[in-house]
Amino acid sequence: MKLTISSSELLKGLMNVSKAIPAKAAQQILDNFLFEADQDKISVTASDGELTLKTVIAADEVKEAGRIAIPARHILELLKELPDQPLKINTVSDSSFECVWASGSSSLPFFPAEDYPSLTNIAADTALTIDFPAQTLTEGISRTIFATADDEIRPALNGIFFDISEDSTTLVASDASKLVCYTATDVKSDEKASFILHRKPATILRSIIGKDVDTVSITFDTKNAMFTFEGTTVICRLIVGKFPRYRDVIPQNNSNTLKIDRTVLLNTVRRVAVCASKASNHIKLDLSEGSLVVSAQDLGFSLSAYEKVSCSYEGEPLTIGFKSTFVIEMLSNMGCTEVIIKFADSRRAALIVPSDDEAESEKSCGIIMPIMV
Repeated sequence: MKLTISSSELLKGLMNVSKAIPAKAAQQILDNFLFEADQDKISVTASDGELTLKTVIAADEVKEAGRIAIPARHILELLKELPDQPLKINTVSDSSFECVWASGSSSLPFFPAEDYPSLTNIAADTALTIDFPAQTLTEGISRTIFATADDEIRPALNGIFFDISEDSTTLVASDASKLVCYTATDVKSDEKASFILHRKPATILRSIIGKDVDTVSITFDTKNAMFTFEGTTVICRLIVGKFPRYRDVIPQNNSNTLKIDRTVLLNTVRRVAVCASKASNHIKLDLSEGSLVVSAQDLGFSLSAYEKVSCSYEGEPLTIGFKSTFVIEMLSNMGCTEVIIKFADSRRAALIVPSDDEAESEKSCGIIMPIMV
């Protein structure tokens, strides 16, 4: 292999795919990047066995094509210390290569590309492909990923459920105490389908999809999914399991309605929660016509706080308790100015949606289970 490439462009590409390099690899070869040079570009692959990232980087010149596995940590540490300049990468023996820059060079080992695991194949006969607007996908992940669980007994809750239908696609996440949905009306399919994306590849996707990316192509079967965009490919193993029937738990007839500025309520809960019990994080909401009082106390340390907030409330006087962290997470991950919270009573789930007059009112909703006051 002999090639010349911009050190900064190479570093940028490696940083993106390095997110798949495992902290403790099951196979030693997975501590490496797979470099494949051909024509005027190189492909770089990283994998932990379940998640694979691959990107294509334009090279200034490729004199000799080739495939080698390069130690990830060493090449990254070297590139981080180099200013942007042309970098020559040449194999010098059967087991080593050199990086040559303007004022110096470095010799590093490499390993046979044949030892690197092959990419996971998506079953062509059962696979389905949909095109997802890139910014809609990243927004959907951002709006839902905080609600995923870490549950060994119910692994289906450890990821984001993609519910694809003929008229829309809904992203759903739940940890059984809270649930959030984000609906993309511009993503459709000729047939109903679904998959559960684990939160790790979801987090990586959100971080590497740039604002200049227009569309992400998603191809998936029953076991794996492949996300393709702008020369980058993400292949991951899906969570196998049945996601709960989430539509059945979304309240439809909660008659007590609170309308309030999202930021005002969020900041109020944050302030009052300082005095909540650190073990439970419980806060209490007392609702009456035109008034909301948020309070918390920790009897063990003689702490208490309350704050009265003006609002629009229609319904019966109500006292209800929530875990403050759940309320903060839900409100922090909504992008609207005003929210509407609908209550049935103090024992049943509350529904949170953007205000009716906001553009995204049909795109997102969340539910939070109450606690005994």
